Amino acid sequence: METRVNQIELNGLTFQYRESGHPSAAPIVALHALGKSAETWDQVAVALGENYRVLALDQRGHGGSTRVGTYSFELMCDDLLHFVNAMNLDQFTLLGQSMGGTVSYLFSEKFPSRIERLIVEDTPPPFPDKPIEIPSKPPGSLPFDWLVVPSILTQLNDPNPQWWARLKDIIKPTLIIGGGSSHIPQHKLQEVSELIPTCELVTIDHAGHFVHDDNLPAFIAAVKSFLHS
Repeated sequence: METRVNQIELNGLTFQYRESGHPSAAPIVALHALGKSAETWDQVAVALGENYRVLALDQRGHGGSTRVGTYSFELMCDDLLHFVNAMNLDQFTLLGQSMGGTVSYLFSEKFPSRIERLIVEDTPPPFPDKPIEIPSKPPGSLPFDWLVVPSILTQLNDPNPQWWARLKDIIKPTLIIGGGSSHIPQHKLQEVSELIPTCELVTIDHAGHFVHDDNLPAFIAAVKSFLHS
């Protein structure tokens, strides 16, 4: 199944996205982790592309999208809104991992009626914890804008409490997939699953933070079971 790579102008910025599956199939929009790109979803798209139209977006500063210099979860949430409006998606399944998972929570809280189903891979919304030290830029070129790192880590160190308070506003069926042995505290995923009204938590043991990379078959099985339920 071929992956089509396209570019689109959103709110004056250029974004790149990858599309798989039939244009008339039910849409899934996928958001990647910090420092990654839409390409990270290619194998997932192959597995789901027979029945779904998978649209994986390079978020601002990543992949083929504009290095814009200003970054936040809220701006990425706005980018997603512009993207789904431009693609004429009234309702869609939203799939997010790590940073993309946080953007997915925020979007689903703010625009609950736009979501058909929500799938989040191994991340809760940011919560107060011991401060993360912001690293200095490594030498050499990077496949993303380094400025994303201090911007996002600053938000992780000082999270908006509303992100947790509004989890109850997510009204559509939600699946959280935990990686078991991950740097993400798995009990936090449990807490999230209890705050979202219709939410299921599936843990894939020993998969780590990048569940769909380390155990693709189990990840796809969990996603398909949820989408068919």
